[in-house]
Amino acid sequence: MKDKLHDEAMAQLYRDDPAYVLQLLNSILEDGDQTELLTALRQIEKAFGGVQTVAEKAHLSPTQLYRTLSPNGNPVLSSLSAVLKPWGYALRFSLCDLRQRMPDSSNTFGRLQRIKANRNFGQFARQTIIV
Repeated sequence: MKDKLHDEAMAQLYRDDPAYVLQLLNSILEDGDQTELLTALRQIEKAFGGVQTVAEKAHLSPTQLYRTLSPNGNPVLSSLSAVLKPWGYALRFSLCDLRQRMPDSSNTFGRLQRIKANRNFGQFARQTIIV
């Protein structure tokens, strides 16, 4: 069996296992590391046909896609959403455990629980960040 370069092996994994991509992107978003996110998106872009193909499907110019995903890139929400959509992914929000995130969250957490119950959006609030 011939050896594969790391990027080629990752590209194959991304094509074969969309659940892995979902888990990877969610994990990166949870950590908040933009450099790691852009690196993963560049690898995924290569897996799905390269800059030209992805740019066409995302309705972006190749230059815009290249700049968006470059190591110094700072993608805007519309570009990021446009890139993710053809791959079958979308940005979503989910509630985190406020007791871990906020120093005095007991009142805030209780209020959010009541609001969630009153508005009956519990199922939506438990969705993952990327679907």
